[in-house]
Amino acid sequence: MTRTLCPGQDTQFWKPGDIFEVPCPCCGQGVEFFKDDARRRCLACGHVLENPGKSMGCATWCGYADQCLGNVPSQAVSSAGLREGPLVQRLIEAMKKVFGSDQRRITHALRVLDHAEAILAVEGGDPRVVLAAAVLHDIGIHEAEKKYGSPAGRYQEKEGPAIARPIMEELGLDPETVAHVEKIIANHHSARDIDTLEFRILWDADWLVNIPDEFPEHHGEKMENLIAKIFKTKTGGETARRLYL
Repeated sequence: MTRTLCPGQDTQFWKPGDIFEVPCPCCGQGVEFFKDDARRRCLACGHVLENPGKSMGCATWCGYADQCLGNVPSQAVSSAGLREGPLVQRLIEAMKKVFGSDQRRITHALRVLDHAEAILAVEGGDPRVVLAAAVLHDIGIHEAEKKYGSPAGRYQEKEGPAIARPIMEELGLDPETVAHVEKIIANHHSARDIDTLEFRILWDADWLVNIPDEFPEHHGEKMENLIAKIFKTKTGGETARRLYL
């Protein structure tokens, strides 16, 4: 069944000012908000900002609020403190230390994290695995460039796990989570040896960021076919169609 957007969500009803920018209190970088965003992450420093103009009063009376806002699985709800709390911030700081002045790679990781959080909220999965994998998935890229003179995916997969492991261990992640994240990093370009839900979420989040650079010439039916082929979760595919069709 096709769901019709309510006037609050449908952008054709939006007015000037419903998309706005807020300066990050930590670094001053502008952070763009849509009026119905709950929060956004600064792509410069990683700080999470609450939407200062957020109003969801309709959710208290609208019978379709669960469809509008999404049915967030209990596991994701119970992990809300984890998702925006110290662990994620410490992962981000560790990632930024590895990437140094490479703001392009830092920004990419933060954008993938945003998409991974959104997909996780709908699809479920282990938040620790998804969020650690999102922050650290490209962590081997500098070592790949140093050793092989190339950032190619196969080299990232080879070098990344060994760099990610001590970061996760230092932050106190359990061995099972560490091993799962390592395996995701080791397959995040090739998808050879893993097909867990957490892997599929990371795969889709990464592609949501990469599609414009990898396939700039794809539009219309060509893009639809590409999305149908690439994406591994329903939410990832729906997000790609909303963004690129």
